[in-house]
Formats: sequence, structure tokens, C-alpha cells
Amino acid sequence: MVQFKTAAVGVLVALFASLGEAFSPSYAKPTNPSNPAARKVELARAKVENIFGNEYTSMVDSMKMVSGGAQAEEYYEGVRIGPPPDLPSLLLHNRIVYIGMPLVPAVTELIIAELLYLNYESTSDPITMYINSSGTTTAQGQQVGFETEAFAIADVMKYVRPPVHTVAIGQAFGAAAMLLSQGKRGKRSSLPNATIMLNQPKSQSQGQASDIAIKAREVVNNRKTMCQLIASGCQKPLDVVTKDCQRVKYLQPHEAVEYGLIDRVLQSDSSLPVKPSFIEQLN
Repeated sequence: MVQFKTAAVGVLVALFASLGEAFSPSYAKPTNPSNPAARKVELARAKVENIFGNEYTSMVDSMKMVSGGAQAEEYYEGVRIGPPPDLPSLLLHNRIVYIGMPLVPAVTELIIAELLYLNYESTSDPITMYINSSGTTTAQGQQVGFETEAFAIADVMKYVRPPVHTVAIGQAFGAAAMLLSQGKRGKRSSLPNATIMLNQPKSQSQGQASDIAIKAREVVNNRKTMCQLIASGCQKPLDVVTKDCQRVKYLQPHEAVEYGLIDRVLQSDSSLPVKPSFIEQLN
């Protein structure tokens, strides 16, 4: 401990002493001569390394220690990732967006942020969106989100320049089924055992009669918007989609293809819309 303190004091003394020689051209050549502050730091660091050698390196490594041990940064294809498994970073790096929860505000915020980031990273490489969501309700049908969450994601899917490929896995209910239909035509897919369900927005309004009437009109408008988006994606008449959404309508993947909600059923990883680079590393 005493030796460490002595070395630390020596480093500080050498640092301040070297600042007086910061502008001496005969001492060292800084990496960024246009920045005076960087020049001072480079000269000071170089002198400290010359004085202490291996002791300086050991001290720097010790200062990187945190409670619980050293935190080593890991990189994959040039992208920094946290302690494994940091799957969201790997998926985003391969331009994959995964919706695995009901469409609550926190999920919507994350999905939109990922779409916008991937849009500015590349305007041509496709984005693959995997959907395993019960929409704006839980699996038991309890309302947990607003249809406007799904509308926001759908609008951003159309706003970004890269094509968005959609894949249904597990379940795509209600608003999630609408998002599935909003993918690029010809690139909307489903895994063989996924379940797709159409329904209409629910209203659980409470309060005064006038407030309930206002909210009921909003629910009607949301239902109309939802049906319009599905009709546009399926290329079906609006009245047909509206009738189908009046009651719960379950679709198996092959039925969803016939309905026009998706374009194909994926049978193996060879038919994936985009093959992530990390899959090749597993072979």
C-alpha cells in the first residue's frame, strides 16, 4: 500500500513538472499538435511512462478495478457489448428489432428509437422486425396500452427509408397483427406455429357520461384507423376488414397468407429474410 501511494505521488509530481516542458519541441511529438491541452497531456504521460515503466502500467490497471472485480470491455465486429449475454446489442448490430412484450409506452419508445437509429446508420440495408406480442392487451385480454402506440410504430416503419421485413413468432394479436401487415410487401413472414389474431380496440372508460361519450368516439376513430391500416396491408376492402375485426378472428400462418396479412411461412433458417452474421459464427 505504501509503495502504491509513493508511486501515485510520483506520478502527480511528474505530471505537474512536465507541464512546464509542455511546449518544448525537443521532448516528444504529440499525437494532436493542434490542441494545446492534448499536447500537455501527451507530454506528461510520456514522461511518466519513461520514469516509472512497468510500475506505471500496473498502477493504471489497478485504477481500472472496481468493486466486484475488473470490468473488461468486450467487442464483437467492432461493436462494444456488455457482459454476456447482451443480446439486444447483438441483434441491433445485425439490424434486428424484436418486439416481445405488449405495446406499452416503454416498448414503443425503444422500438422507435431503434428504427430511427438503424435508419441513419444505413438507408438501404433492410431492418428485420420479429414480433411476439399480444398487442395493446395482455394474453388475458386486459388493456395495458393504447392503440396510438401501435400507430406510432407503424408510422415510423413507413417513415424510415430502409425496408422493414416483419416476422411473426409465437403470437401477433390485435395491434401487433397490424404491425405485421405493415412490413414491406413480399417480406412479411411467419414461423410455422405462430398464431395471428384480429380484433378491435377495447374501451374501459369510466367517469361521467360526457367523458365516456368522448372516449367512445376516440375508440371508434382508433378502430377505423386500425382497420384502414390492415386493409391497406392486406389489400382488402375496408368493410371486409371492419367486419372481420368486430369479433376475434384467429388465423394460422397459412390462413394469414391467404388473407393477405403475410406473404410466406418460413420453414427453416435458410429462408430467413436476413441472415445475421452471428449465425454464421455458430456453424
